[in-house]
Amino acid sequence: MKRIAFFVSGGGSNMQAVLDALNKGDLSFAPALVIASRPNIYALTRALENGLPSVVVSKKDYASEQAFGAELLKHLKKHSIDLIVLSGYLSLMPKCVVGAYENKIINIHPSLIPAFSGAGMYGTRVYDAVLKSGVEYTGATVHFVDENYDTGKIIFQKPVAIDRQKDTIESLQKKVQTAENEILIRAIKLLT
Repeated sequence: MKRIAFFVSGGGSNMQAVLDALNKGDLSFAPALVIASRPNIYALTRALENGLPSVVVSKKDYASEQAFGAELLKHLKKHSIDLIVLSGYLSLMPKCVVGAYENKIINIHPSLIPAFSGAGMYGTRVYDAVLKSGVEYTGATVHFVDENYDTGKIIFQKPVAIDRQKDTIESLQKKVQTAENEILIRAIKLLT
């Protein structure tokens, strides 16, 4: 059974959706580790509630990308991780980790990549940009992670219609998160 590590930077709602699918029997994998980019986030509470070991590895605490990557790899190897799921993780993945886990790191992004993606495009910034752009559709993307923000090979995308009269950042976020959870679960099922 594949062992999965979740990388988180916030609430961990996507991680919880995946764990809920696992508990319902919709997925088959071993949740093995949660790595947080900062302390005191709700995703760490979720990890504790789900009985998962967790660790905080903050990029700012390391003098170089190499040292940051080495610390991440130490924890991944210690827990024999097979697949990494970035679930709202905001740090760029170090090159040494991408190299060690080529095509074994996936990310969920709240838009139809390549639209509204790249450095600085995360969270409500994406929804704000989408609403200001005037597009009729947005969506969610699951992709493999490479050495850049949001440029890895796409695994699944799901479009979401925008109600130009009614949608707000909050309502659009809810619709996109539903799509994110669906395709993230599909991607994990495909890869495990």
